[in-house]
Amino acid sequence: MSTVYDCGLPDPRSAGLSAAKNALKAGRLVVLPTDTLYGIGADAFDSEAVAALLRAKGRGRDMPVPVLVGSWNTIDGLVYSVRPQTRDLIRAFWPGGLSLVVEQAPSLAWDLGDTRGTVMLRMPLHPVALELLREVGPLAVSSANVSGRPPATTVEEAREQLGGSASVYLDGGRAEQGQASTIVDLTGATPRILREGAVPTGDVADVLGVTAESLSAQ
Repeated sequence: MSTVYDCGLPDPRSAGLSAAKNALKAGRLVVLPTDTLYGIGADAFDSEAVAALLRAKGRGRDMPVPVLVGSWNTIDGLVYSVRPQTRDLIRAFWPGGLSLVVEQAPSLAWDLGDTRGTVMLRMPLHPVALELLREVGPLAVSSANVSGRPPATTVEEAREQLGGSASVYLDGGRAEQGQASTIVDLTGATPRILREGAVPTGDVADVLGVTAESLSAQ
């Protein structure tokens, strides 16, 4: 049985965040609002919960789960080496709609799928998501939809697709961006845009001091 909490009101928001925290600690899944789309999340360090997340979405391990963080500093414990370009992009776009693919710290005891030593990180610009992340730490979060179906921009859309797969639904209103984050791969010799979304390629290029064409080159 899942419960929806209206985070637009103080008391339900407090109750919802508490319920979400307890659910995540117990290895269950939570649907949460972000600035881009609604996400379904699990404790990033609970491999069984992450596996349950993949099952809920109908995805395999070949599509690993991204990780959301609640502060800039969190990345230092998750990444093998933080390059200056990574810091520049974080300062410019976090919290916000930019996801960064980086080499993960080899000591991390998590299993997000077949990541090949990388992890995709983002700090969302949504007060409910940030409060939860700062309470519980990094969360493995993917878009709150069944694979192949449209991503959810409201809690109702998420619940219609995922139903009882998540035990807690946090309703933070319609997602402001309504589109997925932009993904930048920083694991190679030069940065690459893997997906253009909420942050235009030109804005990323301006911060990095490169051309938009170079970011899109394969």
